[in-house]
Amino acid sequence: MKWLMLPAVFLVSLNLWAADLDTDLLDIQTRWAKIQYQTPEDKREKAFEKLSAETEAFVSQYPGRAEPLIWQGIVLSTYAGAKGGLGALGLVKQARKSLEKAVEIDPNALDGSALTSLGSLYYQVPGWPLSFGDDDKAKKYLQRALTLNPEGIDANFFFGDYLLEQGENDRAKVYLSKVLEVPGRPGRALADEGRRREAKQRLENL
Repeated sequence: MKWLMLPAVFLVSLNLWAADLDTDLLDIQTRWAKIQYQTPEDKREKAFEKLSAETEAFVSQYPGRAEPLIWQGIVLSTYAGAKGGLGALGLVKQARKSLEKAVEIDPNALDGSALTSLGSLYYQVPGWPLSFGDDDKAKKYLQRALTLNPEGIDANFFFGDYLLEQGENDRAKVYLSKVLEVPGRPGRALADEGRRREAKQRLENL
């Protein structure tokens, strides 16, 4: 009768694996927020470089899961932003690759965060011949993300920011204002505070 116990043991193992993933994910998210919003600007590049190496190990630890790939893409893209210049172009290409893999696995993972991050990359990076920037692709990804998560802080922020880049200030105000109104995310207080501060700055500039 021992074989009857195997499914139960397997389910317990899966639950523990999922719990470990959630714990490791929250650790990456928290450290990213501390670097992005609390670390002096001149120290962010090195901090993101270290975190990007750890997200690579995170991806290897949970093969076939979209969440680690999403956060690898997010860390690489913000590392690129901290690095700046031509040296950042290779990093944003790596970020896009990770995010595209995440979308292939599960576009709904983390409320469509891969779609939001891909959209933000496409409107923020230079276009051809320097890089892959494409405003039309950005719009499609960002709108898909909003459809999945209409109350999302990041989904609203980046679509609002995209609209600002397009000169659609009135529409941008709607989405940026929503960033200040929607509920916060469990365990993401620091990131939410930073994102709301960025939205408020953009609204004040308008």
